[in-house]
Amino acid sequence: MTPPWQRLHLEEIPGHAGPGTLTWHAVRATLDVRAFGCNAYTAEREGVDVVEPHSESEELAHEELYFIHRGSARFTLDGETFDAPAGTYVVVTDPKVHRHAVALEAGTTVLSFGGPRTFKPSAWEYGWRAAHTDDADEARRILDEGEREWPESARISWDRACVEAKAGDRDAARAAIDQARERVPAHQADELEADMRSDPDLAGLFD
Repeated sequence: MTPPWQRLHLEEIPGHAGPGTLTWHAVRATLDVRAFGCNAYTAEREGVDVVEPHSESEELAHEELYFIHRGSARFTLDGETFDAPAGTYVVVTDPKVHRHAVALEAGTTVLSFGGPRTFKPSAWEYGWRAAHTDDADEARRILDEGEREWPESARISWDRACVEAKAGDRDAARAAIDQARERVPAHQADELEADMRSDPDLAGLFD
């Protein structure tokens, strides 16, 4: 039975010879992660693989995200080559893309994460993105996208009220506030009302 939480250092997971010159650390299997695939690859010397040459099968259709944790790697994606130093993310969303990476220095470590495209961003994320753009139309587009994912989200209505208030459309902001009140579950209504009334973007809209 998988414990409710675990802590493990990467160096505690043994390295195994993988395809080609790859050294593979079986992170997913060791920790029994089921939400997504995750593994790590290390290079004992320059020039060895840290991502084996492959493309994902159309049956699995996994997206893959690589993070260069240490060192530096040279990636080749469908024939295009670039260097990725420590701290770089490389995402491959098309499973048909052929990918390969080799270490540019000894000790290079690449973390990989993969899985089917099933993740649903939270309503909060759409609001955060909308709040961090100065373009009101772009903010509305982001919230429209979020509303398609979360059609009954009081949070998105609240965020829309903020966008409209900052754009100077007080009527649209008040309409979004009313929509948020309609959408919120009854047991959260008082908390939402208090939060909206304390939101500086909505100042003056509750008189």
